[in-house]
Amino acid sequence: MNTRILLRIIIFLFFHLVFRDMNAQCAMCKTIVDTGAQNGSTVAAGLNMGILYLLGVPFLSIAIFSYAVWRRWKIKQDAS
Repeated sequence: MNTRILLRIIIFLFFHLVFRDMNAQCAMCKTIVDTGAQNGSTVAAGLNMGILYLLGVPFLSIAIFSYAVWRRWKIKQDAS
């Protein structure tokens, strides 16, 4: 059990240190959103909602797949 916790902490720290400085937007997109936000445009809010929408689908797929695998594994364990 302790190795699982240690492994999760190491993985979390690795991703936190490696990917903390990455930007997900290109320079033009960032410039347009920044200028629009200064002028009162809602382009930034729309862009953020689009990113969240696109991010939700893979996470939902992974969650459903993981639940199905866990359920099958749990049924197999109970049958043994």
